[in-house]
Amino acid sequence: MTADPAVRKTINLAFTGASGAQYGLRLLQCLLAAGCRVHLMVSRAAQVVIATETDLKLPGSPPAMQEYLAGLYGAGADQLLVFGREDWFAPPASGSGEPAPLVVCPCSTGTLSALATGASNNLIERAGDVALKERRTLILVPREAPYSEVHLENMLRLTRMGATIIPASPGFYHQPGSIEDLVDFIVARLLDHLGVDQTLMPRWGEERVQRKRGGQD
Repeated sequence: MTADPAVRKTINLAFTGASGAQYGLRLLQCLLAAGCRVHLMVSRAAQVVIATETDLKLPGSPPAMQEYLAGLYGAGADQLLVFGREDWFAPPASGSGEPAPLVVCPCSTGTLSALATGASNNLIERAGDVALKERRTLILVPREAPYSEVHLENMLRLTRMGATIIPASPGFYHQPGSIEDLVDFIVARLLDHLGVDQTLMPRWGEERVQRKRGGQD
């Protein structure tokens, strides 16, 4: 993935405490590799999940976490900013901040509930509230099984408000050979919805179009 370094797209990204930390971390890596600026918010529960599901041990403070992740993924100067739980002066906290899309990946069912009911008890919830009221792109990536009636009602309510629900449910028609392939399936869909060029996964029908253009079909 490549991008003109002079034109950087800003993405607000939040990690919450659902299982599926690999999806969020891989999305962060790809956004940075594509030249995007990322405003990252990480809940306390997400830090616990990341430590449980991966070998990463994120530092507790936002500055230390920012330095660690920027080094891990080779972020350019000022390309990655990490904001704390109650940093109400962060751009995602206000409708007058930069009008960037917000992705919550993974999105816990608790965060779904908070966003569906307009709670703003921390920066992640406030950022989601802002995205909804300003009619900005809001993508939520839940990973739960099974979904209760409450979960489904919250997802329906948020969809009606304008959010996009992309469950962490990878497909298999690309014949994945590894866990990384399954993760990339979802991350590729997220990048497509954000308008960020990606080569992780071919789009459906691309091979057929190329054959037809070459007179082979």
